[in-house]
Amino acid sequence: MKTLEAGKRIVLKNILFATDFSAYSNAALPYASAIARQYGARLYGAHIVPSEDYLVTAPDLWPAHIQEEKQLQQEITARLDEQLRGVPHETLFGTGDVWKTLSRMLGEYDIDLLVVGTHGRTAVRKLLMGSVAEKIFRQATCPVLIVGPNVPGMKIGQSQFQRILFATDFSKESLAALPYAFSLAEEDQSQLALLHVVGQPSETIPDLEEVTASLVRRLKELAPTEAQPWCHMEFLVEFGHLRQFATPAERILEVARDRAADLIVLGVRPTHRAVTAVTHLAHTTAQYMVAHAPCPVLTIRG
Repeated sequence: MKTLEAGKRIVLKNILFATDFSAYSNAALPYASAIARQYGARLYGAHIVPSEDYLVTAPDLWPAHIQEEKQLQQEITARLDEQLRGVPHETLFGTGDVWKTLSRMLGEYDIDLLVVGTHGRTAVRKLLMGSVAEKIFRQATCPVLIVGPNVPGMKIGQSQFQRILFATDFSKESLAALPYAFSLAEEDQSQLALLHVVGQPSETIPDLEEVTASLVRRLKELAPTEAQPWCHMEFLVEFGHLRQFATPAERILEVARDRAADLIVLGVRPTHRAVTAVTHLAHTTAQYMVAHAPCPVLTIRG
């Protein structure tokens, strides 16, 4: 996993935009293009087609299959070239297992950021949907910007990220994303809110003021001193609801909506299971947030 030291500026030289040409992928395209322009990065547009297994295809049909694949590649390349016009780019085409092919591309082209769109639901056999999206942000070797179904369309000329929300539970995995939050905030002179959510309702916590003050101090300790001049920071502690059950993910999204955040930054735990096993995982906090967030979510694997 590519890591970033605290206080260092994020450098993006190669960005990969993976698409299945759905409306959800198309919604992510403006973000990929805008970030590539902002950082002077090369943008790779990739489309991966799950291929038939030649072992179950009659040998006499192999030549026709290969010819069809070549024609499809030409069509896909032309379509990607049209979508990425105006940005220095290269088109990539792959067949086979989506995640394995995408993972190979990340290493082969030294990708610094992967941008994908997803509808967030499971049980849909399309390129970057549902559980496949979780494979990506759990196992990708670079940060992943995910544009979910509730993200409004990005307007042409729109500033990149002006209100960034970084959510942490103080684990080492979540803190791995902190340098990216600060670097992006510095890049755009953004407002940056550091948030910690306590699942327990505030009404049930003795010495609430003391607990809140202690957690705010912990959040402030995360902020490098040099960030003060260029970054307007807030330190937020939120608690669960007494009368209405709300998970930490739901509370984070409430804060994102209330503060009109245009980017959520999360550190995510990697999975140590086999790639095929990831599709059977239940909805995680990160996956839930990606599916319901009102803005893009940047995930960094801790």
